[in-house]
Amino acid sequence: MKTLCFSLGLLLLTLCCCDAIPKGVKFSTAPQTCCFSFKTSATPLKFVSSVAQTHSSCPKKAFIVHTVKGRQICYSQTFKWAQDLYRLHNTEGSS
Repeated sequence: MKTLCFSLGLLLLTLCCCDAIPKGVKFSTAPQTCCFSFKTSATPLKFVSSVAQTHSSCPKKAFIVHTVKGRQICYSQTFKWAQDLYRLHNTEGSS
């Protein structure tokens, strides 16, 4: 019985002091929306409601365009149309 209690205590102590954190726990505060595929043609401006950049923890940097119908479309940050759209939406809100 003493061996069992000692083993469980040692296990709990190890878990408390361990720096290894599973990936699922470590990145639980990361955003839920990252882009892995990108659209290559522009969306008509009349259908765009907002645009945002993906979080810095996402593996691929991108812009997420939100449409008036609630869709989210991913564009690469190297896509000129998306860059211009992002600048346009950011300058409109700051003036």
